[in-house]
Amino acid sequence: MTSSDPGVRPVPDALAYLAGNWSVERELYAGEHVGHFSGRAEFRTDDADDADNGWLHVEEGVMEWDGARRDAGRTLRMTPLPDGSAEVSFADGRPFHTLDLRSGHWTAVHQCAADRYEGTFTVLSPDEWHLRWEVHGPAKDQLLVSVYRRAGT
Repeated sequence: MTSSDPGVRPVPDALAYLAGNWSVERELYAGEHVGHFSGRAEFRTDDADDADNGWLHVEEGVMEWDGARRDAGRTLRMTPLPDGSAEVSFADGRPFHTLDLRSGHWTAVHQCAADRYEGTFTVLSPDEWHLRWEVHGPAKDQLLVSVYRRAGT
């Protein structure tokens, strides 16, 4: 997909677009195994007084895998950049990837030891975006497909 595709919506400021609450539905594929995550995501400033200090991406929900259900979640930190993109890091501060939605479509790559993560972000509307992570390497061979919908829509 490119920014000229009618289904892709350019976003001049990634964090302004993401701000708020989203529902998340995610399918996980690893070999013959299929899992499902259902939950919510919140994108909010880390400091209520200063959005330039950074943002948090907090996900919480339920993961179903091999017949077992358990609570699952994650927190990422996001630092706004002057051009409308953002630097994404893990909760402990380790770098993860850059996020640039100005064309409505972005591919990020993260190398984790010998495993390579390639994430494709696609904005479809003001209220829906998709994320697809392909993970390949000696420790993992997975596909994660997520649909984010703005809560209340």
